Amino acid sequence: MAKCSETPVWHQKGLRHVWLPYTQMKTVAVPLPVVRTQASRITLADGRELIDGIASWWTACHGYNHPHLRAAVTQQLEVMPHVMFGGLVHEPALTLAHRLAAKLPGGLDRVFFCDSGSVSVEVAMKMAVQYWLNQGLRGRTRFVAFRGGYHGDTTGTMAVCDPEEGMHRLFRGLLPEHIILDLPRDEETMASLERAVAARANEIAGIIVEPLVQGAGGMLFHEAAVLKRLRALADRYELLLIFDEIFTGFGRTGSLFACETAEVAPDIVTLSKALTGGTMPLAATVATQKVFDAFWSDDPLHALMHGPTYMGHALACAAANASLDLFEREPRLDQVRAIEAGLRQGLEPCRGLPRVRDVRIRGAVGVVELDRIDDLVELRRRFIAEGAFIRPLGSVVYLTPAFTIAEDELTTLTRAVVKVVRELN
Repeated sequence: MAKCSETPVWHQKGLRHVWLPYTQMKTVAVPLPVVRTQASRITLADGRELIDGIASWWTACHGYNHPHLRAAVTQQLEVMPHVMFGGLVHEPALTLAHRLAAKLPGGLDRVFFCDSGSVSVEVAMKMAVQYWLNQGLRGRTRFVAFRGGYHGDTTGTMAVCDPEEGMHRLFRGLLPEHIILDLPRDEETMASLERAVAARANEIAGIIVEPLVQGAGGMLFHEAAVLKRLRALADRYELLLIFDEIFTGFGRTGSLFACETAEVAPDIVTLSKALTGGTMPLAATVATQKVFDAFWSDDPLHALMHGPTYMGHALACAAANASLDLFEREPRLDQVRAIEAGLRQGLEPCRGLPRVRDVRIRGAVGVVELDRIDDLVELRRRFIAEGAFIRPLGSVVYLTPAFTIAEDELTTLTRAVVKVVRELN
């Protein structure tokens, strides 16, 4: 594609009015104008192509513009783009609910749709608190959550994120105070967790955790044994266990859901990100029958009083059904295993470099943890110069590519990481 020397008019006119995410607008580098996406590539207005190393915040698991997803959305658009989910239902949403229930383990079979990951966690927390209220138990309004965790940007979800995590620490005083502890990785941290839960069990509605990988809080890994301990603790004190699979769900860690790998089933699971293959906003909070039964009543006050305007959005549900088709028809989990091998080989040269604290791989997640990142904007610029769109966070450079990424494209990404990290002062 021929290069264009001028910035697009829409970019010049619109940028002065938009407010960008996670960005100090006074000092921000000019965001790159994108005109097209295809597979694992992002085409810029000046004709440059970048290989996307993070699949648009982990959503585009099948790559961009997959023809099956595009056809499903196009077909649904011709029939019915949306109809309210209050008093009405439609085939894409009910089919999706049935399919999700069939694929999730442990009797997770009641699906509540919403439109973003943060809201799905808000709904899960609301469900957990009302679960107890509907049984006449008041005061169970606290959650146990964990350092290194990230569950969203809304007010409720910020309160169960790591309190020292940079994005949300400004809001102390506004947020409810929950019980934030270390993940129980050893006997000492497990004992500390047990003491805290035993002392405050009558205040606690549930335990919330990201299974196997804590995502935006630092791409921190833990083993299945941690989740087994949490399940046992929740059962001992009759607490609800919530798995936030917004990042880990739909193949990212090597199985369709991380809880499958761990062989631990939660009472509530939250899903979003790759649910629609990166095409439409959609999320779901899925509960077991036990949780649902606490809301089954003749009393209208026992109903779950929540309902996003675009709940069960037909276009998004059609995309999600098409995404599930691809997991069934195409070798996605085999591709994740191949990516895992490629990440292990490609990122290994980072191990032992002066600024590198750790290199870790799980499924289609590759992480190079640095001692610090002094200038995120400059680091991102260096990756772009190497033809890679990589967006480090905190002190972590990470890759979470589309599962369909070509072998040579993955090699380009890992080589870019090794080169840029090696050149750090």
